[in-house]
Amino acid sequence: MGKFPSRQKRARLAAGLWAALCLFMSLFLDPSAALRAQAVDLSITAPSAILVEASTGQVIFEKEASVRRSPASITKIMTLLLTMERLEDGKIDYQDEVPVSEYASSMGGSQVYLAAGEVQPLDTMLKCITVASANDASVAVAEYIAGSEEAFVDLMNAKAASLGMTDTHFEDCSGLTDSDGHYTTARDVAIMSRELITRYPDIYRYTKIWMEDFTHATAQGESTFTLSSTNKLLKQYEWTTGLKTGSTSKAKYCISATANRDGIDLVAVVMGAPEPKSRFQDAKVLLNYGFSVSNLYQDVNQDALEDLSVQGGVEDFVPIAYEGPFRYLDIAGKDLGGVEKRIDLPPEGGVAPIAKGQVAGYARYYLDGQEIGSVPILYASDVEKARYLDYLFKAFGYFLL
Repeated sequence: MGKFPSRQKRARLAAGLWAALCLFMSLFLDPSAALRAQAVDLSITAPSAILVEASTGQVIFEKEASVRRSPASITKIMTLLLTMERLEDGKIDYQDEVPVSEYASSMGGSQVYLAAGEVQPLDTMLKCITVASANDASVAVAEYIAGSEEAFVDLMNAKAASLGMTDTHFEDCSGLTDSDGHYTTARDVAIMSRELITRYPDIYRYTKIWMEDFTHATAQGESTFTLSSTNKLLKQYEWTTGLKTGSTSKAKYCISATANRDGIDLVAVVMGAPEPKSRFQDAKVLLNYGFSVSNLYQDVNQDALEDLSVQGGVEDFVPIAYEGPFRYLDIAGKDLGGVEKRIDLPPEGGVAPIAKGQVAGYARYYLDGQEIGSVPILYASDVEKARYLDYLFKAFGYFLL
């Protein structure tokens, strides 16, 4: 019998499913937002594109975003995501020495010419992947994590499924293949890009690099190789934070571009652009539009909540806490100063037994009389159901008082 997933793995899976659900809800539970996203004409030259606000997952603009296309090297976003997950878990470390196999060194396309038998720190490998889009480094990292590229690709597809990327299938970890079985959509690329930057903002340490040297150390001696970013937006668009470019004869020219201005993080995905420059121009058009219409309401939910009374428990009260912050994106020009927050908790209190993490109620948010979202309020500790002796001790305690 197989082992059950750990609590940490279950929490991570739940977070991934929640992220995918948020993106789904932003599209399909708010028809007006979906219609606005499709109605705007931005004269995008690429056949497929999407613009998403990262913290909420709301789609601001889309064009043929669900059409399956070859992703080229933006495939590496998933490779980076899985790598960052394992760094967070402590299974690998930035200073781990990653060996280069004969197979990894044989990769064509964009590469940093790693030699078979060469060893580089994972930190350097991540720079090679994010800055230079190195296929050889991608395969070396995949083999280091999973034992083989094939096993790593299985992890990629499993992660895609857990995120709700229903129109994605990977066949390699780099995007070098032009196989019909290796595909994704602009929408799915936005999902994995958003997951990467919101859960692992440390990735920006790599995606913001324009140029940097690293040293090849092989049996033949040492040599310096200069990494030069494939993301020209780093020099063309001042708010750029990342993320990844890609191109093959089949995929044409693609980019998942991330940018931050005034605390708003946007993800602009362009797929199938006809020319190298046009993907960057399309991305800038998308980002400029997004920043011009976006108005983000945020409540970090740090105000203290009073303990909730408990019926039938060994404790009379239980602490409660917000699950997290609340964010709402408006692109229709509304005044968000009128957002009202209401705490919705059972007036009779909680009923034992109570498990830590169980939902006690909600913080609900309203604008112009309409609910715009909510955040669960969770029990912060366990409370067991009281037994006869517990009631007896309580009564005795009250008598002494």
